[in-house]
Amino acid sequence: VRRDCGMFDVSHMCVVDLRGERVGERLRRLLANDVAKLAQRGTALYSCMLREHGGVIDDLIVYYMDDRWYRMVVNAGTRDKDLQWLLDQAGPYGVTVEPRTDLAMIAVQGPNARQKAAAVMDRELAERALQLGPFFGLDAGERLVARTGYTGEDGFEIMLPAKAAPFFWQALLEAGVKPCGLGARDTLRLEAGMNLYGQDMDETITPWEAGLGWTVSMDDGRDFIGRAALQAQRDGGVGRAMVGIVMDEKGVLRHGQAVLTENGQGEILSGTFSPTLGKAIAFARIPAGEPGSVRVDIRGREVPVRVVKVPFVREGQAVLA
Repeated sequence: VRRDCGMFDVSHMCVVDLRGERVGERLRRLLANDVAKLAQRGTALYSCMLREHGGVIDDLIVYYMDDRWYRMVVNAGTRDKDLQWLLDQAGPYGVTVEPRTDLAMIAVQGPNARQKAAAVMDRELAERALQLGPFFGLDAGERLVARTGYTGEDGFEIMLPAKAAPFFWQALLEAGVKPCGLGARDTLRLEAGMNLYGQDMDETITPWEAGLGWTVSMDDGRDFIGRAALQAQRDGGVGRAMVGIVMDEKGVLRHGQAVLTENGQGEILSGTFSPTLGKAIAFARIPAGEPGSVRVDIRGREVPVRVVKVPFVREGQAVLA
């Protein structure tokens, strides 16, 4: 994926179609980011969906298909609670919530992904797909081709009828696209500085504490669910921060390990060995403020680590020395 391209079967992700006269209005209430930014059909937005206390129900991507139709892609592990929340919050306003269990989803990612994926599409679709800008989706009848991903590389995420997916997968395979597992995807997303729900944030964590402040639109006075709690937390000072960690010594950083800073103790969230950097990397949540000298407790031994900005890898290259 970093050097050429790979493909992932991500059909476990939950695709939801939301339709109705007031769907845009309700999504402006439901999401911390503002769908009013989506002025052009096919444009996509990354956002958190929050409880009133500011905790993250889920992180998701939403596509503006037309004024009465938005498509949302939510996490598999949160599927049931997400669907119930959407029904509770949008259903009474005439918005239909339809999980698209008839669709599969294949992600093709890497510097050569778009060209190789386009090579197995029909000519007209390929030409249109190759013209897509980042975070744009193309509605092609039964298929939606989106220039999005979860690896830090360029590529497409393609939603298509489940019955057609094996044939499309086989065509990609014959075009030289290598199958990749979800373990590889997890390493790629961590290198790219992307959060994993349930590991890096949950309903006890706000976007401010999860490094996701950039996804919150507070500018226009829009009254979204969780806004008051986020405003109060920001005004009072956010007590915890999510940071990147690199360990130069040999070893692997793992979820739950204690992180010791001069301001107090935090913990490792996601951690892995980075093949691109050749070092262990992690997200950690630590007390806010200048951390000073930082160590991680690995089986009783305090190992020095560096606090760094994320992403760790950009466009296939290590950002760190």
